[in-house]
This record gives sequence, structure tokens and C-alpha cells, in this order.
Amino acid sequence: MKKSLFHTKYEILNIVKMNNLKKFGNTGLSIPAIIYGTSFMGNLYHELNEEVKLQIMQQWFEVSKGTPMIDCAGKYGAGLALEVIGEGLKKLGIDKSNITISNKLGWFRIPLTTEEPTFEPGAWVNLKNDAVQKISYTGILECWKQGCELLGDYYKPQVVSVHDPDEYLFAATSQEDRGKRLNDILDAYKALFELKEKGEVRAVGIGAKDWLTIKELYNHVKFDWVMFANKLTIYHHPKEIVDFIERIHNDGVGIINSAIFNAGFLTGGEFFDYRKINPDSIEDQKLLAWRNTFFRICDKFGVIPGDACLKFAFAMPQINAVALNPSKPSRIRRNVDVLATDLPYGFWKELKSEKIIGEHFKYV
Repeated sequence: MKKSLFHTKYEILNIVKMNNLKKFGNTGLSIPAIIYGTSFMGNLYHELNEEVKLQIMQQWFEVSKGTPMIDCAGKYGAGLALEVIGEGLKKLGIDKSNITISNKLGWFRIPLTTEEPTFEPGAWVNLKNDAVQKISYTGILECWKQGCELLGDYYKPQVVSVHDPDEYLFAATSQEDRGKRLNDILDAYKALFELKEKGEVRAVGIGAKDWLTIKELYNHVKFDWVMFANKLTIYHHPKEIVDFIERIHNDGVGIINSAIFNAGFLTGGEFFDYRKINPDSIEDQKLLAWRNTFFRICDKFGVIPGDACLKFAFAMPQINAVALNPSKPSRIRRNVDVLATDLPYGFWKELKSEKIIGEHFKYV
């Protein structure tokens, strides 16, 4: 029997789902459902060999139906990740039009003069450079220029942001100092939007672990896109954040969800939001009890906890993409397959009945 050229509404939805392409707010960009983080390219915690790094990059293109998007930063290995990516893309023969690069700006490479880097001691392995923070009008432009040079100039970021503005504000020593730091951030964004006006970049946004910082800065800067880290997960999804996401989506803002495993805690790790769990702490005992219930329900329905986290992270239709940071090439294709597979309705229903997912969350 000849296959019809027409598709039912259900089939069309599945085709879109499989292609994993979404309009990125009002940026004019279309991006895949999964954006790839690149901190491991900068030797975060351990050093991957060159062959594995190249295999990871190759997988970005093999699993993507459209143009892959990656998320990088000058902070990742003091620029090492940018260098590795630029060199790897050339080795793979990737044209600059066939990849979308996001670069978080605010850290500038300098020579290493101490035994280990000073910007995040203990986090990075075998680095030959250090990094200093530069968040200001001129500083962010210096970071932009250096980032392009580290990529090799041929590949340039189309998407930019100020890196961790929440942490920059939290480091303030007084209210006066906080006011100065806020002005530094606003001046940096002024420079980035000028780059956009000149056609150097396509979209300017913000990424932060503290969503209230995003909300505060949104009163000053109308971002093209926003990345939430640790703040819309199967564990943490308060109504206030859901409401804010709905609001900025209606404003035409592109939205990326990241750090969806609460630093590995949701898949069985010892860290929750980058701090080690203390089993003797009453608060952490509550966390562990929550996880035990979550794992029990996953086991009952034969669902891998990490798969549930990924599906939940993309449950809100307002989310354009989820940022993941796999260090194993094999994991990249599997994540794509997970997104294209539905989990049992009863699984989500029981997560709600057991209060693992809040009743206010209407998207599952």
C-alpha cells in the first residue's frame, strides 16, 4: 500500500519531536532540544584524551537533525575548552554555518604563575593558564575578542551572555559594592547589545543558578534568552519559577533549562547543588528521604532516574532546550533517544500523588 504524503496531527508532532528543533524565542534562531555543555573540554575534574574529546564533538553532529548548539565559556579551563573546540571543529571539517556557539563571557585568560589556577582551585586539571574576572563594558569586550581568538577566529559565538552574574553580585562586601557590581553587569550588557546591533552576535542572554538574580536583571535588561541552572528540576520547581518562565516566554524570550540533575544528586550522587550531602543533617535527611521515594517509584515503573529528570526538564512547552554536559560519547545519542520516548502516564501520576512533583505543576 502506498504511504500517504500527508500526516496526521499525532504523526506531525512525533516528527517534530524526533527532529528536536525549536524556535529559540524571538532570536531568529532554531535550536535543537539538547544543547551540549563543554566544561569537560576544559578538563573539569579530570582530563579526557584528545580522541575522546573529538568523538564527543563528532557525536554532536551525528545525532542532530539540525544545526547543533554548544555552550562554552572562557572560564572552562581558562579558555582551553574554546581552543579544543575550535581545533576539533577544523579537524572534523565543520563549516561555521553548521554550528551555533554560545559563549559565556566574563573570564579572561592570563599566564599561570602559581602551581594551580587561582580562579577555581581543585576544579580543573592540567591547565597551562589561569583566568581573571572582567565584568565591565571594556572587560566584557576583551573577553569577547579573546574568546573569538581562542576559537580560531573562523568560528565565532552567535550567542553570548555574562557568566554567572549572580555569583558576581553575591561577592559584594557591602550594599555600595553591590550597587557598583550591578552597574558593572549592566555596562557589560550594554557592550554585548552593541555587538548585536553591529551584527557580530545574534542573541544576548543570561544564565544563573539564582533565578532571583535573573528576575532582578530582567527589570533592567530585556534579554533575548535565559538559562536556568538547578532551578527547574524534578526536585525543585516552585510555582514562582514556573510563573516567571511562563511570563518571559510570553515576552518572546528563549529559555534553556540546565543543571537538571541538581549536581548529580537526583541520579544517586553525593553532591546536591554542588555541596556534599551530610547524612547527619536534618535537612539532608529530608533530601535523602525524597530521593528514596523517587527511586522507589522509578524502580516500580522500570524508569531510569536520569531519564525521568531529562523528560521532566523538558515538560514545559516554554522550554526551548535542555543543556547537558555528557563526558561519554555514547551518552549523547542515548539522551536524544530518551527525549523521543514517552514515559508511562502512571509514573507521572504516582510522582504527583507521592508529592515528588508539586500539584501546581500542570505540565505532566
